Amino acid sequence: MRSKKPFSAGKPTFVIFITLLLATAIVPTQAEAQTFKVLHTFHGKDGAFPLGQLLRDGDGNIYGTTGEGGSGKCYGYGCGTVFKLSSTGKLLWSYSFNGKDGFDPYAGVLRDAKGNLYGTTSFGGIIPKNNDPGSGVVFKLDTARKETVLHKFAGNCNGDQDGYFANSLLVGDAAGNLYGTTLGGGTGNCGGTVFKVNNASKETILHSFPGAPKQNLPGPGVIFRPDGKLYGVTEGGGSHKAGTVFRMSTSGKQAILYNFNGSSDGGVPASVLVSDKAGNLYGTTRGGGGNCGVNGCGTLFELTPQAGGGWTQKTLYTFCQESQCADGWRPGSGPLVVDAAGNLYGTTDSGGNFCNMTLGCGTVFKLDRSGQETVVYSFSGGADGWAPEAGLTMDDKGNLYGTAEIGGDLNCVVGGGQGCGVVFKLTP
Repeated sequence: MRSKKPFSAGKPTFVIFITLLLATAIVPTQAEAQTFKVLHTFHGKDGAFPLGQLLRDGDGNIYGTTGEGGSGKCYGYGCGTVFKLSSTGKLLWSYSFNGKDGFDPYAGVLRDAKGNLYGTTSFGGIIPKNNDPGSGVVFKLDTARKETVLHKFAGNCNGDQDGYFANSLLVGDAAGNLYGTTLGGGTGNCGGTVFKVNNASKETILHSFPGAPKQNLPGPGVIFRPDGKLYGVTEGGGSHKAGTVFRMSTSGKQAILYNFNGSSDGGVPASVLVSDKAGNLYGTTRGGGGNCGVNGCGTLFELTPQAGGGWTQKTLYTFCQESQCADGWRPGSGPLVVDAAGNLYGTTDSGGNFCNMTLGCGTVFKLDRSGQETVVYSFSGGADGWAPEAGLTMDDKGNLYGTAEIGGDLNCVVGGGQGCGVVFKLTP
């Protein structure tokens, strides 16, 4: 599995697992097979390692990104793609990045009313001569699949104001401005940024987070609530150095809504938030919870606004409560899905079926209003995929759509025997 943090080596880092264990992975039960369907399997040339949330249009077509693969040449792995699938999973088109126009589109895309797509890449853009992969871009892909680079980031963790490692989902306002986060860069010793790109392609850093030793590191995107403010998380920082939930005006004024303590309430919140109709915020943490030794296995939390202006935090679920983490651990980068009944759906990139020596291959889970967690699907690491890192998308019939980062075609060259990932559909 690839590292999702900035790297200094010439190639992305993979965690090497024993191939034999993949061949003997637990096979999903027939009940799971009746509800789970692989819509598309990536083979490298059409993309590899889908890590971002999917997006559906009014006709049911599916849009997304792959971090690598495609026809570009970036460190021998391909530079990544934007893809469009039909509702049945047929690949309608794929756009391949080349490095200068971006490399590693991590987070998925935003679509406007005209059908244009907007996104970020973690690397690429301005390519230094020292073999550095670049700091990332904000891009637009029009309906004719012509790409325009709206901004090339220039941060390099040396105190530069601009961002570095633009790994976020974008969100737009009514005026056509785009907002997102970078995991590094800014003026705070590489603590990350929140940025704005206006409809004239002018970028503004709204906020720079403190870097080491506080290490704020904003999560992969912000959201708007009806108050017109941005809401997001930082993976570190705060009063306990275990992460925060923050609110920010579009001029960059920040307020901390909650400081995680790293124990029962969770730590390292690394997911995009989601808000329900009542204005409550939901997200997940990678650590904390207390069921996995010092670091914990992660939690699902709720923040509720109070009449006096404060916020109340509640841990709704702590992962790895079942033997061998059959209920999942390490929840994905989100966002969670809230259905009409208030049930929450999400992914964990580990846990579930015990398909290798130390980790499961990941799950799709449901958390109902009473706090009861149900594993809707456990991945096997084979043709059905492995490591569903991204959040889910739900249609009006309650079907869920998502990606698994690896698995699928285990002969995919880019995947090195682990597979290049899949797009799936799941009927709970």
